[in-house]
Amino acid sequence: MEQGNTYGMVAEFESPTALVQAAHKAREAGYCKMDAFSPMPIEELHEALGLPQTKLPYIVLGGGLTGALAGYGLQYWASTVAYPLNIGGRPLHSWPSFIVPAFETTILFSALAAVLGMILLNGLPMPYHPVFNGKRFAMASRDRFFLCIESVDPKFHQADTRRFLESLGAREVNDVER
Repeated sequence: MEQGNTYGMVAEFESPTALVQAAHKAREAGYCKMDAFSPMPIEELHEALGLPQTKLPYIVLGGGLTGALAGYGLQYWASTVAYPLNIGGRPLHSWPSFIVPAFETTILFSALAAVLGMILLNGLPMPYHPVFNGKRFAMASRDRFFLCIESVDPKFHQADTRRFLESLGAREVNDVER
């Protein structure tokens, strides 16, 4: 249940192992709306938080297929419809010569789809996030690891969540205001 102007509660941990263990325990305890912050990538953290699989590979595949069709289609249209020239007796639809440029547009569209998809799926640009208000949160980019349980979580209760995070061995537990 949401608690007024509180965004959530953040716990500070000393090591990545402690953060991953805390995330596992929080999920086992029934918390589902949480996020973790770390100065470096932690491979196990995605699974520990129970985050859904990303849609980015499908976005990149769609971009690649669109690029392949656009590149091949443009060459086909230019060679057979818009400006048909019979040079050296070759057919107007000479597909072997269309392969390399179509491959190049596949790479181009895939890369653009990857960049734009990543930006949109990550919710960027995000110049402000409530967790920035957390005490000592600036250490998340240096050498500390943080687990935030959001107040919109159905199991969130300020006192109970604080006790739970403290029982995980957190160095410090703080409320985060919106």
